[in-house]
Amino acid sequence: MTEFAVGDTDFLLDGRPVRLLSGALHYFRVHEGQWGHRLAMLRAMGLNCVETYVPWNLHEPRPGSFRDVQALGRFLDAAQRAGLRAIVRPGPYICAEWENGGLPHWVTGGSGTLVRTRDEGFLGHVERWFAHLLREIVPRQIDRGGPVLMVQVENEYGSYGSDQVYLGRLADLLREGGVSVPLFTSDGPEDHMLTGGSLPGVLATANFGSHARVAFETLRRHRPAGPLMCMEFWCGWFDHWGAEHVVREPGDAADALREILECGASVNLYMAHGGTNFAGWAGANRGGGALHDGALEPDVTSYDYDAPIDEYGRPTEKFWRFRSLLAAYTDGPLPELPSAPASLGSPATVDLTDWSPLSAVLDALGGPETERPVPPTFEELDVDRGLVRYTVDIPGPRRPYPLTVRGLRDLATVYVDGEPAGVLTEDEPQLKEPVAGPARVDLWVESLGRVNYGPRTGEPKGITGGVLHERQYLHGVRARALRLDAFDTGVKPVPFRPLPASGAPGLYRGTVTVRGAGDARLELPGWTRGFAWINGFNLGRYWSIGPQRSLYVPGPALREGTNEIWLLEFEEASDPPTLRATAEADEAGEAGEADEADEADEADGGD
Repeated sequence: MTEFAVGDTDFLLDGRPVRLLSGALHYFRVHEGQWGHRLAMLRAMGLNCVETYVPWNLHEPRPGSFRDVQALGRFLDAAQRAGLRAIVRPGPYICAEWENGGLPHWVTGGSGTLVRTRDEGFLGHVERWFAHLLREIVPRQIDRGGPVLMVQVENEYGSYGSDQVYLGRLADLLREGGVSVPLFTSDGPEDHMLTGGSLPGVLATANFGSHARVAFETLRRHRPAGPLMCMEFWCGWFDHWGAEHVVREPGDAADALREILECGASVNLYMAHGGTNFAGWAGANRGGGALHDGALEPDVTSYDYDAPIDEYGRPTEKFWRFRSLLAAYTDGPLPELPSAPASLGSPATVDLTDWSPLSAVLDALGGPETERPVPPTFEELDVDRGLVRYTVDIPGPRRPYPLTVRGLRDLATVYVDGEPAGVLTEDEPQLKEPVAGPARVDLWVESLGRVNYGPRTGEPKGITGGVLHERQYLHGVRARALRLDAFDTGVKPVPFRPLPASGAPGLYRGTVTVRGAGDARLELPGWTRGFAWINGFNLGRYWSIGPQRSLYVPGPALREGTNEIWLLEFEEASDPPTLRATAEADEAGEAGEADEADEADEADGGD
């Protein structure tokens, strides 16, 4: 039986010292048909281990209703076939630039600030979730012939709280559930983070992007013995809508990795391959400095992360530098790279054939309309990803007054008596033109991703305050929700009609004929903001403000010949979309240079 242990100075595999050379690759951000290729790329880079988070909200969208938890088990099996060990980080909170940090909306909506504490209500939800999740982890531990070496307790808890009772309860739940491999925590290399997030008797690791010697000195003050490991070496960074594309210079990243290895430490590259935030699962940050309490900064659909293996699975300059460096720390020659995935044979223009207005889509796929004195939040309407139409009547006659939405999260497209009246945001919550009464006001409110890091993690979405006409609240608000997963069973109930002349908002349907199916990117010039599906597979959010200019289309989502496309546009559309091969010029445009990843972390929040 193979055993893995934490020694006084080293990790021990069957009693022999071993250095973990790991890379983060999230099974939920990669099409399952491409797991094998991406894992083989990790091996070819010189890694001997893969790390993955587990997003609770993806697998338990409603209390007690579980969805494909077995995907984790299948991924771990694929990792073992690829010759990799595995590190599993089950949360319950994961950050990861993922919607709500992986916490289900129905948990944070009901528990509020009691999440991530010893609160029995919150822990009851966690216990039920772990009971299902551990069925995929426990049988695959290394001491049972599987690949799993270590399991994490919570995630960067010292950046959030100080409830040691809570951390201890989580560790107990993992042990009682059958986890026998070493447990660990990971936190920033700062005193307050390590004191808040580490746990006696549990291996403590550090997360950073540079200055390894200084980071490990801090860790050693807290843990004089035990292996050194950087659990998250930030070799790149992530992007926000409306900001510049972030990159980290390959030579700088390689120098930082070299310093970690020269310290005799193990390492986990975050990310080795980032993948994609399919289906609107991207999270968001709060700007505003160290307190992370400022403006909303929603994350883009791509999770390329400027990683050594890019979003399309291709090796970058950073890959080759890391491979050269890691080769000196591995036994024997490194494996050759796997064959590159097939790329789309030739460009193809989408033929849009019909359309349905948003109101008709809502009637066909939305939930029931409810009327309440004040606007209900997304959480009260059981919406994780999607939008809500709020309708309120302005009584009259009355003169024109400013219309303001208090507590708007995050964005509202407004219609007055059926006519477009503007787009409101959290920072600009008032219509430019006053509104007279009587009038009917419809506000189509979209969540741009729940906050995944900092004290505002779990904050509600929708209209969280109220609708004001002058200083008067408008009561009797009607609300109806359209969840994104309503599209999972198709759009047959939607009444389609011929295309509008104006490129109006709504659901567009069409086809694209593919010759030489393979990885592609969907370009949407002239489209403003919305979501795209190919053959029922949700590619994620597009938005004309950039920096992302197209959506990645995994080859396994396409088929030879005719493919069906749906585009849910919230504002305005124009030119026909086009599929292009991934080998063509990248869509990111001009790349803005970023500061080192750990400095960016101070501004945006860790993973």
